[in-house]
Amino acid sequence: MDRSFWHGKRVLLTGHTGFKGAWLAFWLRRLGAEVEGLALAPAEDRPSLHVLLGSARGGRDIVDIRDRDAVRARVDAVRPEIILHLAAQPLVRAGYRDPLETFETNVQGTANLLDAARTVESLRVAVSVTTDKVYENAETGRAFAEVDPLGGHDPYSASKAAADIVTSSYRRSYFLARGIGVATARAGNVIGGGDWADDRLIPDAIRAFETDKELDIRRPQAVRPWQHVLEPLHGYLLLAERLWRDPETGPAYNFGPDPQSAASVRDLLERSAHHFDLSRIRWGDGGEGPHEAGLLMLDSARARNDLGFVPRFDLDETIGRTWGWYKGLAGGLSAETLCGRDIDAFEARLSDSEAKERKSA
Repeated sequence: MDRSFWHGKRVLLTGHTGFKGAWLAFWLRRLGAEVEGLALAPAEDRPSLHVLLGSARGGRDIVDIRDRDAVRARVDAVRPEIILHLAAQPLVRAGYRDPLETFETNVQGTANLLDAARTVESLRVAVSVTTDKVYENAETGRAFAEVDPLGGHDPYSASKAAADIVTSSYRRSYFLARGIGVATARAGNVIGGGDWADDRLIPDAIRAFETDKELDIRRPQAVRPWQHVLEPLHGYLLLAERLWRDPETGPAYNFGPDPQSAASVRDLLERSAHHFDLSRIRWGDGGEGPHEAGLLMLDSARARNDLGFVPRFDLDETIGRTWGWYKGLAGGLSAETLCGRDIDAFEARLSDSEAKERKSA
């Protein structure tokens, strides 16, 4: 990652009030970018990393991405050079509960943003973030590559696959001809401090821990490509830099962990045993609730070869840093200190790798 690249860049970050968005906004500002947001207000019934980091800026960035006119007005006002599109309805089970809102947000919202962006003269790059769940998943045990067919059994997965197709259409129909780099980034199952969303493993465990309640695990054998939140964010930054230099880069990249970091839900929690009392878990049999994928892994060879994307934190460090973040917050440390500490450690790994590469050259 070229840290100097981001200094002074005008970035429109959608979804900046969410978990990944708040981390990315904080990191970009540390890199010297001029970050403007577009997102819903954070939920008021739970903590918000966006609020804890002191990122609220008077409400001008609170925009519903489903509102076409409001999105266009915000894009026109910001005049971004780079768009990082993270705004979404991001949960599988919420998609089952309200499929229309999920499709409106993830599909029409993406179209609203890209359509507003296609007439912005300042724009050079747009990265549209989808998910590892965009693939048609027959659960064969093979890691998905970018050339595999898109699909989606549930409304959330289908909506993100459709958003991927919408992005590809706008890329080919409008942006490439203007020399604007557009690509999709596929990642998922990130963990890290500052996530309080419903129906996510670590936030559910934190709530159970804090309220002294039993933690229900519906599908303990479900395998996911777990990674620290900074890993895919680093990938998004690498991709944006590459698109700036070469607009024809793309059209899609997976950002997943090393294959050995793919682990079952049970395995991840058992590795957390010194942080969380496993006796307070009720293990389900995998048959509860609506359909969810049992096996999901990503092949990130394209990102490694084209962008130099290499994961920096292994699974045990990822788990340790995640629990350590929440414990630090409970112990009185600020979210800014905790996020900064993890980013410092991550950037140190990047610097170590760069030094090794120079030495070997």
